[in-house]
Amino acid sequence: MNRALIVIDVQESFRASPLWDTISNPKIADQVNRLVRLARQAGDLVVWVLHSEPGSGGAFDPASGHVRLLAELERQDGEPLIHKTSHNSFTTTNLQQLLTSHGVRELLVSGIRTEQCVETTTRVASDFGYQVTFVTDATATNPIPHRDAPEDRTVAELLADPRTLGAAEVIARTEYALAGRFATIATIDQLEAADRDQA
Repeated sequence: MNRALIVIDVQESFRASPLWDTISNPKIADQVNRLVRLARQAGDLVVWVLHSEPGSGGAFDPASGHVRLLAELERQDGEPLIHKTSHNSFTTTNLQQLLTSHGVRELLVSGIRTEQCVETTTRVASDFGYQVTFVTDATATNPIPHRDAPEDRTVAELLADPRTLGAAEVIARTEYALAGRFATIATIDQLEAADRDQA
């Protein structure tokens, strides 16, 4: 086994937020499950990551009860589940040790948010020498407010602000930033086709 799938922050914390109504892919669990099944068929390690902000009082505080995988996800017993407190999945976890112990050199990454924890994990993994594939349609994100927008804005105000960066544009910019530098960009269809060609 030299490849692993990392599923990052596909958790109820996001669904508990009003911003969930703006998520680029509300059915992301379906896409992730499809990718997970593909990884298992290939004999890949599947690692689940949750983001945690202990003591914050928000949806990412374990005390909220929301720091758990989306209910639709198909995690199997024995697949590692790790908790992080940083944007990338390495700094505050034993992920690199886990991957090293399994001889992993190649990663598939997916999750929420495309440009935040998933992209940051991709960049760090690349710096660590992993060959990374960013599975773009197994990621999701929200529109991003302009840097000068008030922090207490409503969802309606966020969407009405012409300076807001739409989710589709966020994803496209992330692909541009990663491709050829930190990762290969792929879709689940492309990965399935590649696996069929190798069979």
